[in-house]
Amino acid sequence: MDNKIIFLPLFAQVALTGMVWLWMYVTRLKEIYVKKINVQDLADSAAKRDLLKKVSGPSDNFINLFEMPVLFYVAIFVIYNTGIVSSLYITLAFCFVGLRFVHSAIQGTYNRIKHRFAFYLLSSLSLWTMWVIIIVEIVSTMEF
Repeated sequence: MDNKIIFLPLFAQVALTGMVWLWMYVTRLKEIYVKKINVQDLADSAAKRDLLKKVSGPSDNFINLFEMPVLFYVAIFVIYNTGIVSSLYITLAFCFVGLRFVHSAIQGTYNRIKHRFAFYLLSSLSLWTMWVIIIVEIVSTMEF
């Protein structure tokens, strides 16, 4: 197996972030145009929150994509750079990303917290599982 395959879920996560970024700007620009909002009014964060509240889902999700996924990106590079790529890591990485896709879709649309949280929790568990295995695998090979 080519170790670079571990980058496929990373590329998918980057693609998700790009799609949410585009979705955020399309919905925001449409809302600004339809409501004839003076863009300078958006300089104040409270006003922005009020004026763009109707389209806040993609924006809120974009912020979320720079929270837990940061640990995902680091995990992928640790796995690759230490040469411990395996089908287990690849599976867990794709689980994380797939669950994040669903989480993003929920947060950007109907935003039912029970549903969103379930996918957040499952994606987080897959990421924490990756990290526990990484730590055990690396620490067990250290010479003290």
